[in-house]
Amino acid sequence: MLGQLHDPDLHLLRLFVTVVEAGGFSAAQGVLGLSQPSISQQMAKLETRLGYRLCSRGKGGFRLTEKGELLLQATRGLLLQIEQFRQQANGVAGRLLGSVRIGLAENQDRDVSLRLAQAIARFRQRDESVRLELTSAPPAELERLLLEQRLDCAISYFSGNQAAFDYLPLFEERQRLYCGKGHVLFSQAQVTREQLLESDQVSHPYRFLKQSEPFQSRHSMAVAEQIDSALTFILSGRHIGFLPCHCAAPWEAQGLLRALDTALDFVVPFTLARHRGQTPGEAQQAFMEDLRMTFGSR
Repeated sequence: MLGQLHDPDLHLLRLFVTVVEAGGFSAAQGVLGLSQPSISQQMAKLETRLGYRLCSRGKGGFRLTEKGELLLQATRGLLLQIEQFRQQANGVAGRLLGSVRIGLAENQDRDVSLRLAQAIARFRQRDESVRLELTSAPPAELERLLLEQRLDCAISYFSGNQAAFDYLPLFEERQRLYCGKGHVLFSQAQVTREQLLESDQVSHPYRFLKQSEPFQSRHSMAVAEQIDSALTFILSGRHIGFLPCHCAAPWEAQGLLRALDTALDFVVPFTLARHRGQTPGEAQQAFMEDLRMTFGSR
């Protein structure tokens, strides 16, 4: 009786199926490349392992016993399953599996969105079956999710001083100081630095972005964590504030925003950040490589 099934047992079972399909020991010689005594010996060995006769040979020719018929059906099913397993196992050898969780800063420039889309298209051309997850959030929230290892990577502007992160520069975003229609400075031909200092400026809690700003007014009665909120304050005509140029452009074209002093422009570096203690899998590595290629980073 068979207990555990080993490779020699599979070899004997395959030989048994070949003998049956050939129609007997003699006919199977050419298929198996074995002599008839050798085939007979191995068939006897299989019958000993099983504990029952599989076939009979005589004047009536080669014939399976009832137990042999049942074993033939079971063996064919087993060999089919083994082949299916082999194909599936080999099929995933070079395939990327799993998921990639990507964080993304809100209100990205159109060009950035297009490049990210190109990176996704590039990744989808790989041999993969990967779930991609995109999460948009403010930089502070993205940092928190990275620290908690709930994201595999994130694209945003960061403090750059998180010892737990690796940073890869991707692109820069230009920020400009604006006021909205209805603000006292909106229609004024010349705006002085003193007037800017006396204006109420939208403040935000991103200490690392605020430190980059070349200008801070003396007053701030408006706090906004997100770009849309800052834009709303500025559009009210009662506050000035910095906005990404690409976000302000359509409002400026409609005559609802005015750039105040382009000499105060500054750029914010956007980076691809990942937690250094989180070992990336094959799918994560491949996607980050596609991001680097798309954004032209090294």
